[in-house]
Amino acid sequence: MLYVVTGPPGAGKSSWIRAHAKPQDIVIDLDLMALAMAGPGADHHAHSETLLKVVHRARFAALNEAYQHLDTTDVYVNHIQPSAKALAKYKRLKAKVIVVDPGEQVVRQRVRDMRQPGMDAVVTRWYRQQQRQSCTHTVTTQASRNW
Repeated sequence: MLYVVTGPPGAGKSSWIRAHAKPQDIVIDLDLMALAMAGPGADHHAHSETLLKVVHRARFAALNEAYQHLDTTDVYVNHIQPSAKALAKYKRLKAKVIVVDPGEQVVRQRVRDMRQPGMDAVVTRWYRQQQRQSCTHTVTTQASRNW
Protein backbone atom coordinates (compact mmCIF):
# COMPACT_ATOMS: atom_id res chain seq x y z
CA MET A 1 0.00 0.00 0.00
CA LEU A 2 1.16 3.51 -0.78
CA TYR A 3 0.45 6.13 1.88
CA VAL A 4 0.90 9.77 0.92
CA VAL A 5 1.04 11.91 4.03
CA THR A 6 0.36 15.55 3.32
CA GLY A 7 -0.19 18.71 5.33
CA PRO A 8 1.45 22.02 6.10
CA PRO A 9 4.97 22.31 7.56
CA GLY A 10 4.92 21.60 11.29
CA ALA A 11 1.63 19.68 11.16
CA GLY A 12 3.07 16.38 12.35
CA LYS A 13 3.43 14.42 9.10
CA SER A 14 6.72 12.81 10.12
CA SER A 15 5.30 11.98 13.55
CA TRP A 16 2.26 10.37 11.91
CA ILE A 17 4.54 8.25 9.74
CA ARG A 18 6.72 7.23 12.71
CA ALA A 19 3.56 6.13 14.54
CA HIS A 20 2.27 4.00 11.65
CA ALA A 21 5.19 2.69 9.60
CA LYS A 22 6.82 -0.61 10.50
CA PRO A 23 10.60 -1.20 10.39
CA GLN A 24 10.35 -3.09 7.08
CA ASP A 25 8.34 -0.31 5.38
CA ILE A 26 9.85 2.28 3.07
CA VAL A 27 9.67 5.91 4.20
CA ILE A 28 10.47 8.66 1.71
CA ASP A 29 10.78 12.00 3.51
CA LEU A 30 12.68 14.89 1.91
CA ASP A 31 13.80 16.38 5.24
CA LEU A 32 15.12 13.05 6.52
CA MET A 33 16.89 12.41 3.23
CA ALA A 34 18.49 15.87 3.32
CA LEU A 35 19.61 15.35 6.90
CA ALA A 36 21.12 11.98 5.96
CA MET A 37 23.02 13.55 3.06
CA ALA A 38 24.16 16.68 4.90
CA GLY A 39 27.36 17.06 6.86
CA PRO A 40 27.59 16.57 10.62
CA GLY A 41 25.65 19.07 12.69
CA ALA A 42 23.36 20.17 9.84
CA ASP A 43 20.11 21.92 10.75
CA HIS A 44 17.15 19.55 10.36
CA HIS A 45 15.16 22.01 8.22
CA ALA A 46 17.68 24.48 6.73
CA HIS A 47 19.45 23.09 3.67
CA SER A 48 21.55 24.63 0.91
CA GLU A 49 20.17 24.92 -2.61
CA THR A 50 22.79 22.47 -3.87
CA LEU A 51 21.93 19.86 -1.25
CA LEU A 52 18.23 20.22 -2.04
CA LYS A 53 18.89 19.63 -5.77
CA VAL A 54 20.71 16.41 -4.95
CA VAL A 55 18.03 15.32 -2.49
CA HIS A 56 15.17 16.05 -4.92
CA ARG A 57 16.81 13.84 -7.54
CA ALA A 58 17.42 11.11 -4.99
CA ARG A 59 13.79 11.38 -3.82
CA PHE A 60 12.54 11.05 -7.41
CA ALA A 61 14.67 7.92 -7.92
CA ALA A 62 13.58 6.47 -4.57
CA LEU A 63 9.90 7.03 -5.40
CA ASN A 64 10.21 5.38 -8.81
CA GLU A 65 11.94 2.35 -7.31
CA ALA A 66 9.56 2.11 -4.34
CA TYR A 67 6.53 2.07 -6.67
CA GLN A 68 7.88 -1.20 -8.08
CA HIS A 69 7.56 -2.86 -4.66
CA LEU A 70 4.07 -1.87 -3.53
CA ASP A 71 2.95 -5.49 -3.73
CA THR A 72 5.51 -6.57 -1.10
CA THR A 73 5.90 -3.59 1.25
CA ASP A 74 4.11 -0.46 2.41
CA VAL A 75 5.53 2.85 1.23
CA TYR A 76 5.03 6.10 3.13
CA VAL A 77 5.67 9.37 1.29
CA ASN A 78 5.84 12.67 3.16
CA HIS A 79 4.62 15.21 0.59
CA ILE A 80 3.64 18.68 1.82
CA GLN A 81 1.69 19.84 -1.21
CA PRO A 82 1.46 17.38 -4.10
CA SER A 83 0.91 18.89 -7.53
CA ALA A 84 -2.07 17.85 -9.66
CA LYS A 85 0.30 15.65 -11.66
CA ALA A 86 1.62 13.95 -8.50
CA LEU A 87 -1.93 13.46 -7.18
CA ALA A 88 -2.95 11.87 -10.48
CA LYS A 89 -0.02 9.45 -10.22
CA TYR A 90 -0.88 8.65 -6.58
CA LYS A 91 -4.46 7.99 -7.67
CA ARG A 92 -3.30 5.59 -10.40
CA LEU A 93 -1.23 3.78 -7.77
CA LYS A 94 -4.31 3.53 -5.51
CA ALA A 95 -2.62 5.53 -2.75
CA LYS A 96 -4.26 6.33 0.52
CA VAL A 97 -3.82 10.08 1.07
CA ILE A 98 -3.55 11.13 4.70
CA VAL A 99 -4.00 14.83 5.48
CA VAL A 100 -2.43 15.85 8.79
CA ASP A 101 -3.60 19.28 9.89
CA PRO A 102 -3.94 20.18 13.57
CA GLY A 103 -5.21 23.63 12.59
CA GLU A 104 -3.64 26.79 11.24
CA GLN A 105 -2.99 28.43 14.62
CA VAL A 106 -1.16 25.35 15.93
CA VAL A 107 0.86 25.02 12.73
CA ARG A 108 1.87 28.69 12.68
CA GLN A 109 3.01 28.50 16.31
CA ARG A 110 5.04 25.36 15.63
CA VAL A 111 6.66 26.98 12.60
CA ARG A 112 7.54 30.09 14.63
CA ASP A 113 9.02 27.91 17.37
CA MET A 114 10.82 25.25 15.35
CA ARG A 115 11.40 26.29 11.74
CA GLN A 116 13.24 28.91 9.74
CA PRO A 117 11.29 32.12 8.97
CA GLY A 118 10.72 31.33 5.28
CA MET A 119 8.49 28.39 6.17
CA ASP A 120 5.67 30.74 7.15
CA ALA A 121 5.13 31.46 3.45
CA VAL A 122 4.85 27.72 2.76
CA VAL A 123 2.19 27.48 5.48
CA THR A 124 0.26 30.36 3.88
CA ARG A 125 0.44 28.69 0.45
CA TRP A 126 -0.73 25.35 1.88
CA TYR A 127 -3.81 26.86 3.54
CA ARG A 128 -4.66 28.95 0.46
CA GLN A 129 -4.48 25.80 -1.68
CA GLN A 130 -6.79 24.02 0.76
CA GLN A 131 -9.28 26.90 0.56
CA ARG A 132 -9.30 26.67 -3.25
CA GLN A 133 -9.78 22.90 -3.12
CA SER A 134 -12.56 23.13 -0.54
CA CYS A 135 -14.85 24.19 -3.37
CA THR A 136 -14.60 20.62 -4.72
CA HIS A 137 -14.03 18.50 -1.60
CA THR A 138 -13.65 18.74 2.15
CA VAL A 139 -10.35 18.02 3.88
CA THR A 140 -10.67 17.17 7.55
CA THR A 141 -8.05 17.21 10.26
CA GLN A 142 -5.95 14.04 10.31
CA ALA A 143 -8.39 12.35 7.98
CA SER A 144 -7.57 10.07 5.12
CA ARG A 145 -8.93 9.79 1.63
CA ASN A 146 -8.81 6.73 -0.52
CA TRP A 147 -8.42 7.66 -4.14
